[in-house]
Amino acid sequence: MTDLPAQPPAGARLYLRPIWFADTPVGLPDGSALRLAGGLIWFQAVEALWIGADGARGKAQVPVALLADWQARLPDGLGERCASLLSGLTAQRPPLELGERVLRFDSPHVMGILNITPDSFSDGGKLIDDPDKAADAGFAMQVAGVSIVDVGGESTRPGAQPVWEGDEIARVVPVIERLARSGVVVSVDTRKAAVMEAALAAGAHVVNDVTGLTHDPRALEVVAAAGCPIILMHTPSAGEDPHGGAVKYKGDAVGGPTIDCIVYDWLEARVAACLAAGIARSKIIVDPGIGFGKALADDTRILNNLALFHGLGVPLLFGASRKRMVGALSNAAPVEERLGGSLALAMKAFDAGAQIVRVHDVPETVQAARVWRGLRDAALVAG
Repeated sequence: MTDLPAQPPAGARLYLRPIWFADTPVGLPDGSALRLAGGLIWFQAVEALWIGADGARGKAQVPVALLADWQARLPDGLGERCASLLSGLTAQRPPLELGERVLRFDSPHVMGILNITPDSFSDGGKLIDDPDKAADAGFAMQVAGVSIVDVGGESTRPGAQPVWEGDEIARVVPVIERLARSGVVVSVDTRKAAVMEAALAAGAHVVNDVTGLTHDPRALEVVAAAGCPIILMHTPSAGEDPHGGAVKYKGDAVGGPTIDCIVYDWLEARVAACLAAGIARSKIIVDPGIGFGKALADDTRILNNLALFHGLGVPLLFGASRKRMVGALSNAAPVEERLGGSLALAMKAFDAGAQIVRVHDVPETVQAARVWRGLRDAALVAG
């Protein structure tokens, strides 16, 4: 009998991260691979991570072929947790019906960033006070192949000043109206309930809140009443500065939760809050919030362990376009010279099964996504 991998103790907090990825299950022994979230990636094992009640961390690599036996021998309560995580990792993500468009999640989508702000870190000031020009930029993104145009009227860069909701509405609504009338799928990037209401009334299909519906006490109610999809991003602060209160480890180098687990727990709690408020799981998308209150070591760990977040059972959005992470890893490259690094991060996210990548450089990322998809299709057909 094959010895089973190590197991967590009773009372531990368990996480599962898919590993040993395969381009195709063809030729693999039956029962040795599982499909990740109904997409184009298969995995042959999971890395089980756990944090004991005493803060001690542990992990083990569990091949898919041994998962059933490994799960059956888990201590009380952890078997159910393992089953829930496996269901999240493998469940097909239901398509989103967004106006006349349907977004299916069997291959990745690109979301284009359209900032109607004077001070966003990358492209602030380019489109402010000119709704026609801003809408034209959104139309160009659609022609280039984006699935969603993300319209924002308040910068969330570090140190940015808050924007009065009336000004934010005045910035985004005319642009959203123009885009939505022409059939473009639009998300509104805002943390304010009044802006959400105005944007949805103007034709926006999705709400993208960098605070995971924690900043504005009415936000959860607004999204639930609208029945629209919601993107929940992790941030350490619900206050005016979403970068405030940097994420802190509860333990030391060898004990306590790591950053990926901290973010996972936070997102899991926000998903639960949405479900309790009546928002369907099929309308929820999560984003681990690269760069928000996180150091470079935090961001790199989150990206390297990105597949972990599929355990939440909802589509995963990844956004690191032109961010500080790229500059930090490439000789302090300025914002306008971060295309190569941004594409590298996008491809890494695709390989981890992210269903949506949010970017500034639309044509280049769409092309990268199409090449990635073509290679996956070729590998599947070749067997």
